[in-house]
Amino acid sequence: MVIQAIFLLDTLDKDINSFAMRVREWYSWHFPELVKIVNDNYLYARVSKIIVDKSKLSEEHVPMLTEILGDEDKAREVVEAGKASMGQDLSPVDLINVQSFAQRVMDLADYRKKLYDYLVTKMSDIAPNLASLIGEMVGARLISHAGSLTNLAKCPSSTLQILGAEKALFRALKTRGNTPKYGLLFHSSFISRASAKNKGRIARFLANKCSIASRIDCFSDSSTTAFGEKLREQVEERLDFYDKGVAPRKNVDVMKEVMENLEKKDEGEKTVEASEKKKKRKSEEKEEKEEEKSKKKKSKAVEGEELTTENGHSKKKKKKTKSQDDE
Repeated sequence: MVIQAIFLLDTLDKDINSFAMRVREWYSWHFPELVKIVNDNYLYARVSKIIVDKSKLSEEHVPMLTEILGDEDKAREVVEAGKASMGQDLSPVDLINVQSFAQRVMDLADYRKKLYDYLVTKMSDIAPNLASLIGEMVGARLISHAGSLTNLAKCPSSTLQILGAEKALFRALKTRGNTPKYGLLFHSSFISRASAKNKGRIARFLANKCSIASRIDCFSDSSTTAFGEKLREQVEERLDFYDKGVAPRKNVDVMKEVMENLEKKDEGEKTVEASEKKKKRKSEEKEEKEEEKSKKKKSKAVEGEELTTENGHSKKKKKKTKSQDDE
């Protein structure tokens, strides 16, 4: 599911960009000044959907435009540009087609947001440590390129470092040039934050941590983000070491700390579960005692009724015997 979702996200990004550019070109015949005021593709489609005909722009459109653009000055600028626009008039049929196409672009953008949220939740279930280390998008790209999470876990860190740069690698081996330093890991924020001379070092260190995180996600029984968060802290410390010379912690010490924290959490959960079980047992015992008491009361009431009925029968018999004796 992650592989299909990331492929679909990439295709949606390409389609939305190409369709948004088509909307811009199409509507620019009618309102060319809007391109310079609104730069975002999604906002441009929404604004063009509201404006429709620039000749009908007035002060009434300002609140709606401010709600979309988030800036009243920009909204007033759009209204003023619409009044003094140099664009040509479009027929109602052309305007309807432009509006319907802009609506399609908006729907695609909304679906892209929902798909991204789905990918985030899926990655938090499948590979939480890898996602917390390098982000959901880069982690999903690594999994899709490797084929599965198990294949990624089996890869050594040197292979993971250049995943996505196979063409450059084989070209370098063929021409005996410099091999690539990173592949898909280039999209991570750590690589962009590092200086030019330290990019290769950080890529190698980050690939090492990614291989550890993927193996934990693949082979661990319980899913937790504790390891990924600590591995991310290690990468941050390594960046500080390259920039400022601050010595980072050792991996063994960090892993021991994580394991101790997890054990403490497990013990706390066990104590909470034990206390909850005790409370349940006490409540069940109370209910059983109340049921026994109610049963005893019912049995006593039944016995009392039987005694009263027996006494009534005996009194009737005595009266009959007395009447017979009198006769």
